[in-house]
Amino acid sequence: MASEAGPSRLPILSPLDIPNHPGVVSRPRANSKPKPRSAVDPVLRNALRYTISAREYETLHKYVLSRSRLLRKRIPSVNAVERYMDGDRKGYVIDRDAGRSKGKEKTANRGIGRGDTYNARTIRDVLRVFIATGLGMRAYETILARVKGQKGAATPKKQPFYKSSGLRLSLSLSTILLLYRLLFRFLSRLRAHLLDASAAPFRNRNPKTYQVLTSPYAPAVGASLAGIALGIYPSQQLRVTVAIAAIFRALEFGWNLCEDQGMIWGWKARAGGKGVVKRERPWWWGSWMLQPFAFGQLLHAVVFDRESSPVGLVDFIWKNTSTYLHKAPENLPVGIRWPDAWEITDNLARMAKLNWPPFVSPTLFPDQPTLPSSLTAVAPLTARAHPLITSLSCATLHPSDPSCLRTYLAFWVHSFPRMGRFFLLFYSVLMLPRYKLLYNSPLYLLNRLLSRVLRVSTFATGAISTAWASICFFQAWFPRTFLPTQRFFLGGFLAGLWAWVERKEGRGVFLYSARASVDSLWKVGVKRRWWRAMKGGDVWVFVLALAITGAVYERDARAIRESRVRKGLSWIRGTEFTDWGLEDEDEAGEDVDKEE
Repeated sequence: MASEAGPSRLPILSPLDIPNHPGVVSRPRANSKPKPRSAVDPVLRNALRYTISAREYETLHKYVLSRSRLLRKRIPSVNAVERYMDGDRKGYVIDRDAGRSKGKEKTANRGIGRGDTYNARTIRDVLRVFIATGLGMRAYETILARVKGQKGAATPKKQPFYKSSGLRLSLSLSTILLLYRLLFRFLSRLRAHLLDASAAPFRNRNPKTYQVLTSPYAPAVGASLAGIALGIYPSQQLRVTVAIAAIFRALEFGWNLCEDQGMIWGWKARAGGKGVVKRERPWWWGSWMLQPFAFGQLLHAVVFDRESSPVGLVDFIWKNTSTYLHKAPENLPVGIRWPDAWEITDNLARMAKLNWPPFVSPTLFPDQPTLPSSLTAVAPLTARAHPLITSLSCATLHPSDPSCLRTYLAFWVHSFPRMGRFFLLFYSVLMLPRYKLLYNSPLYLLNRLLSRVLRVSTFATGAISTAWASICFFQAWFPRTFLPTQRFFLGGFLAGLWAWVERKEGRGVFLYSARASVDSLWKVGVKRRWWRAMKGGDVWVFVLALAITGAVYERDARAIRESRVRKGLSWIRGTEFTDWGLEDEDEAGEDVDKEE
């Protein structure tokens, strides 16, 4: 019994002898508590990461999701989403190179942690551009189809989804953004590596390649090749319009940069002879100077090359030219076809090619042929012409009144109030976002609105009336064979001089007409074989525009005057909506203060 109650005897094992060998490393002990696994599915985490950022979710949660009790219980909190995406909202890193360039090695990551990477933000922005553009095009096509259905116009055939222009436009814009960011980041990193001292062997073997790749403009110019993705969209008028608008803006930015650097107007000595200062732009210089050339080209194209002219703009002018383009009278006999606006324009072109034949009144000479055989379309107009009219163009444009001056004044009396009402409604709608200013300073806003409407109405009425009246004026004062077809360009040039009235605030209108003129001139040149149309030429123009814009932004972001455009370019490069031009101005001001 004693043996049973005594302590149990177990075999005692000797400790394991581990040899003290230099090549053997002891294994570290495992932690007593294993690391908890992530409670979030990786698919859900990636879906959140590529859909919304932590800062955006915080804003959405604050103003929308937290307002509903049902949603508040079911959705994750802001801190949980931050942990899901492994982000740190307080991170703010700015890396600039010694040259303070605008975006080469400069990145701003606000509200971005390890989870919200550059690639995640890029994919998120690309998807948003794709979806937003697709929905916008879908809404536009729906509205356009309904408008055409109300007017009785034939709607185009529906195309398959994968061939629709809306899908291809969305795919084109999103691909441009994706390629631009990837190329810009790759070339920026490549430039940073080549500038490092470890790249000395490559620099010695390839000096020219090294200079090209380490240029401060290399990332911007190289990333502009992303513009080739514009070719995904079919070759239509919209693609040409986008390319022309982009190159116009790029040239404008380049002009501003040259002005800021003193390359155009030069420099002058300071008062007292201490140093030099940049010359200011002349007071009369401005975008209004484009209008005489643009209007001259457009008027000539409307008369002689109808298919190469902006039809929408011309139709707007036709509707507001009732003094020179007359509607069919109510007592028109059956069987007589009254000419419309385009037929009258075509007959004016034939008159010019015939060296403006004289007008023979059918009232005074009923037995003589009064019109050439090619101008019979305007016979209903000339048959009613006043016997005192001697010009065939006057008999076509104002047959009931022999006085060109009285017709010109009558145009002003009828068209100016109509133009005023139209532009009053148009600019009133544009000023709706400024309702706070209307509440605080109603008289100031009303005075500005009325002055703007008066100037624009004067400009539009004066330009249209001068274009029509110049035909009669040249017919009365020029010989028949003197510049018979070029008179329309000269008349449009005179009409464009009315832009002086709106020279201070009409820049948007001036640039629009200039872009329309360039588009028309290119089509006229292709039609008349002055130059050849290159396949995909508009795509390469867009690429060139991206390269110029990127180079200007790299050189001096302040050359891009609009703050929203600078922020947009910063976002395209992946550095969020940051106005680097404004920050450079602040840094320049601090440097001046330190020097003083």
